[in-house]
Amino acid sequence: MKLDGHFPARRALVALGCCSALLPGCTKSEPPGYQGYVEGEFVRVAAPFSGTLEKLQVRRGQTIGAGAPLFILEQQNEAAARREAEEHLRAVEARLENLKSGKRPVELDVIRAQLTQASAAEQLSAAQLRRDEKLVADGFISREKLDITITANRQDKARIAELGNQLKSAQLAGRQDEIQAQAAEVDAARAQLQQQVWKLAQKTASAAKAGLVFDTLYVEGEWVPAGSPVVSLLPPGNVKLRFFVPETLVGSLAPGRAVEARCDGCATPIAAKITYISPQPEFTPPIIYSNDTRVKLVFLVEARPEEKDAAKLRPGQPVDVRVP
Repeated sequence: MKLDGHFPARRALVALGCCSALLPGCTKSEPPGYQGYVEGEFVRVAAPFSGTLEKLQVRRGQTIGAGAPLFILEQQNEAAARREAEEHLRAVEARLENLKSGKRPVELDVIRAQLTQASAAEQLSAAQLRRDEKLVADGFISREKLDITITANRQDKARIAELGNQLKSAQLAGRQDEIQAQAAEVDAARAQLQQQVWKLAQKTASAAKAGLVFDTLYVEGEWVPAGSPVVSLLPPGNVKLRFFVPETLVGSLAPGRAVEARCDGCATPIAAKITYISPQPEFTPPIIYSNDTRVKLVFLVEARPEEKDAAKLRPGQPVDVRVP
């Protein structure tokens, strides 16, 4: 039998065809990617009161830690109101202590001296009364003169009784209802001081979380309206991925499932976990530039990466998300 001269080439083609037939079964296919983008949930820091921006303590693009100072608004009016509230509190507290303690020692000494003078006057009028009674009995003076002496002695005794009661009253504290009313005024003054302290503190802002200073919206010297954000922060935990999957896949997804995101410039895939799946379908949004998917119905899915990986991403950055 004659051998074909092309047998070696034919044999190679047959072997290659066999390898090609076996290749799909020997390699693991990579899951398809779904287009999406990075989005940030910004923390816009504002003051509840208006004022001139005196000091901006951060700059755009700076990474800061939790508690870092952000800005200071002018606070002269609030500082003056706090000092006024402090003085008012001291005044009402002093009045309360005065009611609780009674008269001061010097005032008590004045009443005691007046009581001593009244006692001496009563002793003098009592001696005069005894003399006039003897003179009336002997017929040397009239009865009318004796009546005048009796009246003077009674007035001196009444004066002694009056000063004695004043001394007892001065040694006592104020009445209970007066003390309670003054205590309520002290509580109101304390509350007013706390309010003024809070207002003054609101003119200074600090970062609640560590993160990136994404933007600063005012410069020093500008007037900032009440409630208007001055600094926009982006904490790492507020970075999320938004991507769109077809309806054939959405039923197999659930919050907590792991996904991988790839982006231009990312050396390795970024791991993330699904946090939200939209319950309603939508057409692919215009931000997704793909001729293959722009007319399809898809479901929005959100996933959050770890904070250490979130720092590598920027809002608006396109990503390719794969679901293992």
